[in-house]
Amino acid sequence: MAAPLGEAPIEIALTGNEIGAHGYVDLTLAAMCSFGAVVEQIDTGTWRVEPTGYTAHDLLIEPDASAATYLWGAAALTGGAIDLGVEANAFTQPDAAAQYVIAQFPNMPAVIDGSQMQDAVPTLAVLAAFNNHPIRFVGIANLRVKETDRVRAVATELSRILPGLGTEKDDDLLVASDPNLARTLASRNSCVKIETYHDHRIAMAFALAGLRIAGIVILDPACSGKTYPGYWDALAGLGVKLTPTN
Repeated sequence: MAAPLGEAPIEIALTGNEIGAHGYVDLTLAAMCSFGAVVEQIDTGTWRVEPTGYTAHDLLIEPDASAATYLWGAAALTGGAIDLGVEANAFTQPDAAAQYVIAQFPNMPAVIDGSQMQDAVPTLAVLAAFNNHPIRFVGIANLRVKETDRVRAVATELSRILPGLGTEKDDDLLVASDPNLARTLASRNSCVKIETYHDHRIAMAFALAGLRIAGIVILDPACSGKTYPGYWDALAGLGVKLTPTN
């Protein structure tokens, strides 16, 4: 993003070609070009940026597709419908691809490649717990270097709900889906305290489990403020009962 302000063309080159979530780079380049940047992609891991500077323009900012995944997930888990005012296919953000997967619930694919929609994986994993068949998430190694190791965090917290529900296999995440999970846990009288690891996406994703399972407690819910400070108000506005705990 700084390269267009250079005194000469600048090349940005990866030390390897395995960038993973390439869609996020494409999104950044599109925004840069909207303000006059000129970028040439030389190969899969190298970009040449001309010293054009930037020019002010009006730009329509889309709603946050990553935040939308929680609302799409809530609708799927409850059999409801939520109108976000934007059709899923109108988003250019990579995470919007999650809506196509969510729309297949409770028959989401047995293998889900999360490489191009990484921020949506915790949401999809929580839905996967209630899917009609087990799901393996692949292409998600980069989730280990987010705000927390999200592969390990999601597996750990799913198994806190039910032992063995989530497991790690190398860098993949396996979810042992159970469409009767809510019924299986219905007689449980204890609460399940979900550790969020100060990670907003773990907090918001696992809150969705509480739409089907009683006794889900989200620790440090305020961490959602990093990207969605109105999240809990949004859930309450949908009729979700939220009870503060000590």
